[in-house]
Amino acid sequence: MASFIENFSKVSLADVSSATVDVSLTNEEKALVAQFETLSGRFTEEPESVIAFNESLKTKTFVAGNSPSSADLTVFAKVLPLAKTWTSNEDLAKFRHVLRWADLVQNTLVTVPEADQLKVDYEAKVPREIKEKKKPAAKEGDKKEEGKKEAKKEAPKKEAGKKEAGVVSEEDKKANAEAAKAKKAAKAKAKAEANAKSAAAVVPPNPAMIDFRVGFIQKAVKHPDADSLYMSTIDMGDAEGPRTVCSGLVKYIPIEDMQERYVVVIANLKPVNMRGVKSCAMVLCASDEETVEFVNPPAGSKAGEKLFFEGFDGVPEKQLNPKKKVWEAVQPGFSTNENFEVTFTEEGKAPVRLVNARGELCKNSNIVKANVR
Repeated sequence: MASFIENFSKVSLADVSSATVDVSLTNEEKALVAQFETLSGRFTEEPESVIAFNESLKTKTFVAGNSPSSADLTVFAKVLPLAKTWTSNEDLAKFRHVLRWADLVQNTLVTVPEADQLKVDYEAKVPREIKEKKKPAAKEGDKKEEGKKEAKKEAPKKEAGKKEAGVVSEEDKKANAEAAKAKKAAKAKAKAEANAKSAAAVVPPNPAMIDFRVGFIQKAVKHPDADSLYMSTIDMGDAEGPRTVCSGLVKYIPIEDMQERYVVVIANLKPVNMRGVKSCAMVLCASDEETVEFVNPPAGSKAGEKLFFEGFDGVPEKQLNPKKKVWEAVQPGFSTNENFEVTFTEEGKAPVRLVNARGELCKNSNIVKANVR
């Protein structure tokens, strides 16, 4: 690493967004880089993301590990103006690892104008991090001796309680009655909650449990380690910002058609790691044996807008439990009709269509009786 730093030509602060650091990273390091490049865009609005970055740097020299990467340049540009606001001793101690890393970057990778440099007097202001030491486990003999001491302390209390046991004041009677009443109410509430959970448990899987939403693909690129996967950044209306979604569509949809377009997404599947990248949703598509195409939301849709099958406008589960196999039970009923409208069919019932709150329909483009998933 030292030889790399010596040979690296520092880039100016104004050019960090276009500059690169030519190093080889493992899949794990690439995932870490992608995570903090995304999180850095939310540092100002989400303090917890800065705390997570500080925790990650406890055991690392740079964002990806012991070697610098382009992420160090990108994240540094986002951290620098924020770090300059940390003036209290509490903030300096809280973000000590971010400050150490930022100081390293501005001295090795980025040329920062004098007026914009991060300046922290570590010796005077940043207290040493104190790690809590574990107490040695008590020996068996010590435990017995401690138990005897506690028993001696409790003995007078028990004796005093016995002496007063025969005398109960009106105030004590009232307090005992209130306590019994509160205990009974708490027991009834717990029973009601248990009954509600039991009732919810017997509800069969249905489309209302699935979080169908409108998504907007901001950008799609090839997955760095999987030839068949696209890696897309999709706005789904979440307060925390866009999500990363991996889709196996390289063989079927040109990358040009993946850019800046509205799609239908399933937003409450459990995130999965796909070749080192955490995928946090799924794009809904229609297919037959030869063709795969997007399911299109209604014209004029906005990112995050709710979609549902007619008659199933319920509150989706926050995250589908893979053990309950809701998606596996419901998805076989998804298809398209002769008008290319996306439908759900229960056995013995007429098909219902995928719509928004205004009753506008979701459609594919060319496939009738498609497999929708």
